[in-house]
Amino acid sequence: MTCKAEKILPYTNDNTPKGVQIKKMFDAISQRYDLLNHTLSFGLDCYWRKKGILSLKNVSPKTILDIATGTGDLALSAYRLLQPEHITGIDISDKMMQIGQEKASRAGLSGKIDFNKQDCMQLTFADNSFDAAMVAFGVRNFENLDKGLQEILRTLRPGGKLMILELSSPEHFPMKQAYGFYSMTIIPLIGRIVSGNKPAYRYLIRSIEAFPQGDRMKVILEKNGFCDVEYKKLTFGVCTLYSAYKR
Repeated sequence: MTCKAEKILPYTNDNTPKGVQIKKMFDAISQRYDLLNHTLSFGLDCYWRKKGILSLKNVSPKTILDIATGTGDLALSAYRLLQPEHITGIDISDKMMQIGQEKASRAGLSGKIDFNKQDCMQLTFADNSFDAAMVAFGVRNFENLDKGLQEILRTLRPGGKLMILELSSPEHFPMKQAYGFYSMTIIPLIGRIVSGNKPAYRYLIRSIEAFPQGDRMKVILEKNGFCDVEYKKLTFGVCTLYSAYKR
């Protein structure tokens, strides 16, 4: 069954595939992406990333794949917190990864973290290549969610762990109403002012609403071969942390 989020596109008047549009969008906002992330989440994105990274600690990963790495914040934090031998960050946006490479270089981690332009629908890595994989705020951008998850599973070693962080919509009063107002009014306004890219932040809200959350996402992960799937809602349900293993 097709995930509704797969049909949500950044540029509704553009007939190109979703992956092409996502690359175009992130290339366009790359210089303001970090500022916008921190501003729109009130800095909570840093807390969410730390929680997600620490959830991988139990498998002591030596090699980590960071999917939709963007500007590399998750990869850099993961190296500091977990001290793996190597982290490979992949993305389809050259401009986002260029910023990530500059950050890694400034931190003296160029040999520990590398960046590789890859489409997660068709990874070039061999089977059983990584001890852990992680995706922060990127799975809702997958052109084909099932295919992307299957590729991640393929590249994980048996016993390897997947961590996903994804934005979600609170379900209970009063956070549901407060978040609804914030997402429909404040996020598009700030996004437009800071980035000058209205489609990007209209897409953000629509993709969050369309993406499967909680139990629905758990079922999708299990359907695609993952086991021991768990999830935890963070900050009253504004973000959800998923964890799953490869048998």
